[in-house]
Amino acid sequence: MKGSAEFDQFADNYDECLGEALAASGESKEFFAHGRVEWLAKCLREYRYRATCVLDYGCGIGDTSGLLQEFLQCDSLVGLDVSERSLERASRHYGSPNCRFLSFSEYPPDGSVDVVYCNGVFHHIPVPHRNGSVEYIYRCLRPGGLFALWENNPWNPGTRYVMYRCKFDQDAVKISPPEAARLLRKGGFEVLRTDYRFFFPHFLKPLRPLERSLARIPLGGQYQVLARKPTQ
Repeated sequence: MKGSAEFDQFADNYDECLGEALAASGESKEFFAHGRVEWLAKCLREYRYRATCVLDYGCGIGDTSGLLQEFLQCDSLVGLDVSERSLERASRHYGSPNCRFLSFSEYPPDGSVDVVYCNGVFHHIPVPHRNGSVEYIYRCLRPGGLFALWENNPWNPGTRYVMYRCKFDQDAVKISPPEAARLLRKGGFEVLRTDYRFFFPHFLKPLRPLERSLARIPLGGQYQVLARKPTQ
């Protein structure tokens, strides 16, 4: 992953940078965050899975923490990031006794987490280091715990355009859905499903009720690989 200093420079203008990049979609970052977490919550209900302790891997400025707490109904949430400046901002705005924001050095994995949520992080992690990140997440999870890996879909032209416009994605190394699934399997996970979301920009909003039926078609703007740590 990029170092702390590289992400620190975007901590104070993150919303502005991302908003400029997403302008072509006609939607805000809140729209996409809401859609991701709502979809994850739907998946957990389908698997009858209760998430008591949730980890947001690469939490940035922490603005997804409230959605994770609301939709997953978790008792505790920890956000991890390499950017000290982002963590300071997250703690200031969203920190509470049940919601903490820590650096990786402050959080040794202990195998107690029920769900790890990760959005748009792995394309910032250098390819040789991705196995190590998966191994860290694996150690964070309890046996049977779930890893929800969200990434930008390089097969979607709109996504490629947004990443091209985004200042902090300039050096991103995109990861395709099959690559992501292979990475998790190599790290010991059982891949349960890959779902695709965000097919229609704002001007095609009337078509969005179709999205649930399109979830297995690999053309959505983002995808989720949902994987499970074996129980034994």
